[in-house]
Amino acid sequence: MTGFASVSGEVPGGRFALDLKSVNHRYLEFQTRMPEDLRALETSMRELVAAKLTRGKVDCRIMFTPVATRDTLTPNETALNALADLQKSILKQFEARPLSVWEVMQAPGVMAAEAIATDEAKEKLLTLLREAIAELNATREREGDKLAAMLIERLDRIDVLVGEVMPLIPQLVIAYQEKLIQKLTDAFAVAGTDERIKQEVVLFASRIDVAEELNRLTTHVAEVRRVLKGGGVIGKRLDFLMQELNRESNTLGAKSVSTDATKISVELKVLIEQMREQIQNIE
Repeated sequence: MTGFASVSGEVPGGRFALDLKSVNHRYLEFQTRMPEDLRALETSMRELVAAKLTRGKVDCRIMFTPVATRDTLTPNETALNALADLQKSILKQFEARPLSVWEVMQAPGVMAAEAIATDEAKEKLLTLLREAIAELNATREREGDKLAAMLIERLDRIDVLVGEVMPLIPQLVIAYQEKLIQKLTDAFAVAGTDERIKQEVVLFASRIDVAEELNRLTTHVAEVRRVLKGGGVIGKRLDFLMQELNRESNTLGAKSVSTDATKISVELKVLIEQMREQIQNIE
């Protein structure tokens, strides 16, 4: 299930901003982008995510913005001198402009950095992650409600189509029988063809009989409704049911001998495919 959360909070020396997003995935996969000072927290973060999520590709991005203080604006003399010596050496061999003040300040190690790997900062970051997970789950639940409503709408339509197919079969058998009687009468112009007609009608009725497929479609639709109502981790179960629904609609189409039945079969396949695509986003 897709979702997104963004939280932020103050810590001594700066401010944390944490973004958490998820997309559907067969397993739970957790990835982080964070300052190296916080890398030791990755295991604890992974455990927090695994306690609340069971599937999905989860990306976590953590940014730390330091607060400008007297300490953070004090250059590291050793790094500054090393950078000056390096610049002199390079300028002797190449024609280049000297570094600007801003470029000097951005050089690695020149400016003193506020340590963010303090115990207080670590605990604050884990608290922010808990908040982000709760917000992420809330967005996923809202999306889940929308998906459930869409699926139920398609299921209702499938029930209507199944109801339209059922009365078509007896009508097709009667029409076939009348057509067959006329053909045999024209061909033989004699009596005694009743038994042959009965045999042909029975074979035709057997060939186009879709009562079993319709019953299974109805059963699978009812099961999808039950699974949706039950909630929880239902993605794999729904995916299996979509395969079963698709199998029955294919059989229905193969047995179709009328334009109306063919149209219904095609619409069933479209509805099932629409549901199958959305179910890929359900955990």
